[in-house]
Amino acid sequence: MDDLKQYFPDLSSVQIDQLDQLPRIYEEWNAMINVISRKDMIHFKERHLLHSLGIQKHSNFEKGSYILDIGTGGGFPGVPLAIVNPECQFVLLDSIGKKLKVIEEVKSKLNLKNISTIHSRVEEHTGAYNYIVSRAVTNLPKFIQLTKHLIPKESKDFRGIYYLKGGEFNDELNTIQMKHKVYDLQLCFEGAFFETKKVIELTH
Repeated sequence: MDDLKQYFPDLSSVQIDQLDQLPRIYEEWNAMINVISRKDMIHFKERHLLHSLGIQKHSNFEKGSYILDIGTGGGFPGVPLAIVNPECQFVLLDSIGKKLKVIEEVKSKLNLKNISTIHSRVEEHTGAYNYIVSRAVTNLPKFIQLTKHLIPKESKDFRGIYYLKGGEFNDELNTIQMKHKVYDLQLCFEGAFFETKKVIELTH
């Protein structure tokens, strides 16, 4: 994955190696548990790895931050973000337990100390986080409604939501009260896949 260094020149050789191991680990598990579609598995680097790291291009997770990945599935965007932010703590939440088993295996094989998994629906989870990340699990108004109880009461402790989304969503943005910025991933990465992919940053 030579272009990872091109896109993220500050990554260490250890981080590059960890990211480089992800396709093989997921391919092994995909044979047992259908975590990623076969078509997407062929395009793993583009559709899962780089897509997840699109958030990294537009965020600045401070050292010691607690970050919740909602609807993480097999670990996206949480796992790649955890690799490139080793001094932050990532909680990866999903309602499907078997997918979390894959994350635990990835965590073990790559010796990732900053990942924990939680088997729960988001509305039943409690806690407070500095950041929330997710990859288009639902429309934006519903997502904000589902997560508002996870935002710290002290606004200074909450720094934002980063939401990966494609297609047309201006109508959704017009119905929410949070401040927002939209970043275009085709300006960050090469390839037709990124032509419609965005990162939405939501803050108070």
